[in-house]
Amino acid sequence: MLPRILIITPTYNERDNLSELVHAVLATAPHAHLLIIDDASPDGTGALADALASRDPRVRVLHRPSKLGLGTAYLEGFRRALDEGYDVAFEMDADLSHDPRYLPRFLDAIADGADVVLGSRNMPGGGVEGWGPGRHVLSKGGSLYARLILGVSVRDLTTGYKAFTRRALQALDLARVRSNGYAFQVETTYRALRRGLRVVEVPILFVDRRAGHSKMSRKIFAEAVIEVWRLRLDAARHRL
Repeated sequence: MLPRILIITPTYNERDNLSELVHAVLATAPHAHLLIIDDASPDGTGALADALASRDPRVRVLHRPSKLGLGTAYLEGFRRALDEGYDVAFEMDADLSHDPRYLPRFLDAIADGADVVLGSRNMPGGGVEGWGPGRHVLSKGGSLYARLILGVSVRDLTTGYKAFTRRALQALDLARVRSNGYAFQVETTYRALRRGLRVVEVPILFVDRRAGHSKMSRKIFAEAVIEVWRLRLDAARHRL
């Protein structure tokens, strides 16, 4: 039997990208369900999501009252995946930077025994298109910084294209995950590693968004810098 798959896509002002994303995801993974979590986008993304859902039962929408952050959106999606009996939950950006054509590659890795699969930009076969030098330094430097402090070998700790098995979600202790921005990706992967889960990287080509604006901010970046040290301290105190 095919696994039950929930692909979780948080949105904020992604109206220009959403229709194309939904079409591509469902064409590549026709047996999956797509959960769009919209944080009251002022550009009408939520209304478009409702229209897409009305035309296809595989699309679901969760509306939130304000911009509450990426991490809390994924946590809500993960809880729904557990409550509704899904076998695999994906994280995927709505801006088309995460190409749905890689979904089968993730599922193959899970079929081979992975608990968590990361779409890696920092391994042979992976990469980034459309970034300037500053974004490259920020991304690669952030991942290297986290790797060194946490003492892990994962090459792309900050990737946001990920898949978790049901077993992995149950092991993560979602109620204790506290990061909400850039650091959320580091924290969930580090928690998985600390629990002895099998984390596998597969190469992806990340293509910078064609429409809309990046949600990265100085506040989000600062949270990541501090949170890595908190994770290291919690691990030393056996609190993870």
